[in-house]
Amino acid sequence: MRTRTPRPAAAALLLGAALLTACGSGSGSGATVPGGPPAPAAPSGATDAARLTYPLDGYKPTDEESRGIERAQALLTADCMKRFGFAYRPPEQPRPARAGTGSRYGLTDAANASRYGYAPRGGAAPPGKAPEADLGPTGELALSGPPVKGRLPMSLAESERTDSGRKVNGRKVPVGGCGREGFLRMYAPRDGAVDALFVFRLEAEAFAKARQDPRVARVVADWSRCMAEQGYRTDDPISPQEDLGLSQDTTGGPRAVAAAVRDVACKKRTGLVAVWYAAEVGFQKQAVERNAETLTRTRSELDARIRLAASRKD
Repeated sequence: MRTRTPRPAAAALLLGAALLTACGSGSGSGATVPGGPPAPAAPSGATDAARLTYPLDGYKPTDEESRGIERAQALLTADCMKRFGFAYRPPEQPRPARAGTGSRYGLTDAANASRYGYAPRGGAAPPGKAPEADLGPTGELALSGPPVKGRLPMSLAESERTDSGRKVNGRKVPVGGCGREGFLRMYAPRDGAVDALFVFRLEAEAFAKARQDPRVARVVADWSRCMAEQGYRTDDPISPQEDLGLSQDTTGGPRAVAAAVRDVACKKRTGLVAVWYAAEVGFQKQAVERNAETLTRTRSELDARIRLAASRKD
């Protein structure tokens, strides 16, 4: 069995978006598991995971906010480079596909399954990497800094107290260069800032616990039997391509489409998305309660980050 955690999506649906109404499932939704939280009522018809929201979503930026933060961070890096005499222009990044929860439990969109099979990103090629500017050795030193001995500074305040041992045009290069300074100005301007990956780690932990939950194990087994009825042997509802003998070149072919359609149908028949979602929400609620103080700080720091990004429109 291969398991995975959700990708660190840069965006999430806001709390308060409408959830689908509740219903039961024959696979154990709503049962209490020793050591785990009771599951909330599973939303009926929750077959496409893209519309679901989670308790931790309120501590993460939206898609639009993430793009603004990313651009503002690049501009802060450019400000730093200007101090060293470089007119650095951050490369334009391709606009990413909308982030979210659509692939959290594997393929769940029936229309995409019937059209694209398991082809990544709905059959679209991922955006290419933007070309980097040629800054020359001195410019690269200012941007990336000299090789780091030991750990990187974890805040802008710490960075300003740390000597990298190198100068460019008479100015000390920050440890990690202007790239690191831009990041710290955005995410950790003061000592004691919450780790930028804190919420992602809580999400990953809740996801892993839900995957091991007996309720989810039962519904995954039901889904696997449903797939086997049509000759598809797999116990991995998230990434069954390897089990199904599909290569990167065949994930959008007729055989892949047929398997993908069956995959989504079996998830609907067994209620897999609703049961898994309910279990994960339960574990996320536990995480929110257990980390309430840190999450309050996380939200406050995120709001400050969003304000900073909004002030950098140039």
